[in-house]
Amino acid sequence: MLSLDDYGAIFAVIGLVGVLLLASPTLGFVLHFSGSEPFSELYILGPGHMADGYPFNVKAGEEYGVYVGVANHMGLSSYYLVCVKFRNQSEPLPNVTEGLPSPLPAIYMYRVFVEDGGSWETFLRFSFSGVSRFGNQCLVESLTVNDFTFTVNKWALWDSANKGFYYQLFIELWIYDLEYGGFRFHNRFVSLWLNMSVS
Repeated sequence: MLSLDDYGAIFAVIGLVGVLLLASPTLGFVLHFSGSEPFSELYILGPGHMADGYPFNVKAGEEYGVYVGVANHMGLSSYYLVCVKFRNQSEPLPNVTEGLPSPLPAIYMYRVFVEDGGSWETFLRFSFSGVSRFGNQCLVESLTVNDFTFTVNKWALWDSANKGFYYQLFIELWIYDLEYGGFRFHNRFVSLWLNMSVS
């Protein structure tokens, strides 16, 4: 037969379990479980710092801009390479299924350290020059990113289904790998479709 002290211990254990069950939703905000999957975020926001208003119909001689950001949830401070690339509709994007970056060269790069739980963000400005059209083709000779001008010489064919000359400005995220001793593609990219058919 159980004594009064034994019953008290049983009630205390049941009470403690009940309190833990009631508090478990709140504990998720306080405790960081080591088994959670580490990851990084890469994002683009429009010029109003919102997920809308992105540049789309663009033309030579006008400046456009978006916010680009990285958030670190890797469990430790990380060193990132943010690569800005430019393509026409037939050139390759990164292959996230295979974990491969686009073979196109980066035209502009940011190197940033981000502490765990922290984020980095910048305003990326870009414009085009030397834009010309020849029948069903469009040529973009130069792309300026943050006041640095790069020769790109990209041709695009008229897309009759979508009625435009389409290009894509895209951003890849790379991370420094200590074991490798260099940067590796972090299997993240974001992009903007740009229609160059505006006169």
